[in-house]
Amino acid sequence: VYSSIWNADDWATQGGRVKTDWRLAPFVASYRNFSLSGCIWSRFTRRTLCTPEDMDSMPVMKAELDRKSRTAMKKLQKRHMVYDYCRDKWRFPKGPAPEC
Repeated sequence: VYSSIWNADDWATQGGRVKTDWRLAPFVASYRNFSLSGCIWSRFTRRTLCTPEDMDSMPVMKAELDRKSRTAMKKLQKRHMVYDYCRDKWRFPKGPAPEC
């Protein structure tokens, strides 16, 4: 799951009526009552914790980024991402969380 807070475009500011105070940055988002159903999939081992029945009922679970898309994602992350949960050594001193 990727999430982002966008740049206060019209859709996020009631057509520009709500002004963004950039001095309050960085901005933080949180979720309530968020539920996600899925499986951990490793493109390296090509294995998952899902059963074959799960995978057949959810073909999207087999989807992954192609090489070009992974390269584009890494470029965007390098240029724009300020925090990476999976690289948080303070939170995970023994290595990344399993979902990473």
